Amino acid sequence: MPDFHEFFAGGGMVRTGLGPEWRCLFANDFDHRKAVSYRANFPADKVLATDDIGDLLVTDLPGVANLVWASFPCQDLSLAGAGAGLRGERSGTFWPFWKLMKGLVAAKRPPQMIVLENVCGTLTSHGGKDFAMICKAFVDAGYSVGALVIDARLFVPQSRPRLFIIGVHENTAIPENLISQGSVLRWHNKALTTAYAKLPKSVQDEWIWWNLPTPRSRRLSLADIIEENPVHPEWFTAAETKQLLAMMSTLNREKLRKAKQMKRRVVGGIYKRTRSDEKGRKVQRAEIRFDEIAGCLRTPAGGSSRQVILIVEGESVRARLISARETARLMGLRDNYVLPENYNEAYHLTGDGVVVPVIRHLAKHIFEPILECVKAKSKAA
Repeated sequence: MPDFHEFFAGGGMVRTGLGPEWRCLFANDFDHRKAVSYRANFPADKVLATDDIGDLLVTDLPGVANLVWASFPCQDLSLAGAGAGLRGERSGTFWPFWKLMKGLVAAKRPPQMIVLENVCGTLTSHGGKDFAMICKAFVDAGYSVGALVIDARLFVPQSRPRLFIIGVHENTAIPENLISQGSVLRWHNKALTTAYAKLPKSVQDEWIWWNLPTPRSRRLSLADIIEENPVHPEWFTAAETKQLLAMMSTLNREKLRKAKQMKRRVVGGIYKRTRSDEKGRKVQRAEIRFDEIAGCLRTPAGGSSRQVILIVEGESVRARLISARETARLMGLRDNYVLPENYNEAYHLTGDGVVVPVIRHLAKHIFEPILECVKAKSKAA
C-alpha cells in the first residue's frame, strides 16, 4: 500500500481521489472549519494536524512518503487576485512547505513524487517568474519536473482548469510510456508551453512532458446533478427572479429566449460579473451559460461569486443559488460525503477543493504506474 502526505488538505478530496488503496500518513490544514469536515469524513485515524505550516518540523512528518501532495493557496496567483504571487501572504505558504520537502531530502527521506496543484495563473504570475522559481526548486532538490493543465470538465460538468506540477525524485524510475517527446495540446496548453520556454536551461534539461491518456467521454451534465427539492437554498421569488433577469445583457437575454423555445427543461448556471456598459460605466451583469456545464466554483467571498441555477421550462423560469450538495457533486464527491451544515462553509470547502476524478485519473495513469515500475525494478535487483 503506497503512503502519502497531504498539505493544505481541506476536506480530504485528494485523499478521496487517491482511494482506499493509498494510506495517509500525515495531513495538514490550518483552517479549523475544514478540519472538522476532514475528520467527519475520515474518522478512523488521527493524521490531521491543524498547525500553521510554518510551525511544522520535518520530525512531524512520519515515515517515507511515496507521494506528497500540496494544493497551496491560490489567491495571490489567481488572475482575479492582487498579483502578489509567491511573495503574497497566502500563496507564499509554498515556501515553508518547500522547506519541509528540502528537510525530508536532507534527512534521506525524499518523497518519490511531489505534486502541486494550483490555478493556471501560476504560469503567468510575474511574467512566468513564479512558475520558474517553483520548477527550479524541484530541480535543485533532485527532482525531474513536468506539468499539466487539466480541465475538470473532462470528468464532471464544471469548467475548472487547474495546473498540476509533478516532480519525481532522481532515484525513482519513470516508465517510458509516461513521457511524451514533446508537448501534447490536450494537457499542455499555450500558457504552459510559453512558461516552459522561459525556464532556465538547467530546468528544461530535467523537464518531463507527461503523457496522460484522454478519459472516456463525460456522461454527466449540469442537469444530472441538480437536486429537485433542495432543503437550502430556497427558490427566488418572482420579483427576485425578474430582477436577476433584468441584469442580463442583450446577448444573455437572447440565450434565455432560445432556451425558452426548446421543447424540454433547460438548466443553466449564472454568475454575476462586473462589466462595462455601452457608456463605459461599471455595471453588474448576470451572465448565463446553457452548455450543460457549470461555471468554476469559487469560494463565496461575495454575492457575485455564488453561482445561481436557472431552470427554464417554456415560459417558466425559476432561479436559486446552487445548493451545497450540488457543489459537492460538481467536485466529484459522492452523496455520502459529509458536508458542513452551514451553507457558506460548505460552499467554501468545495470551492477550494480538488476535483476527485481528476486525482483518480492522475493516480491511475501516472502515480501508480511509477510505483509499479519501482517495485518491478526492486524485485529484479
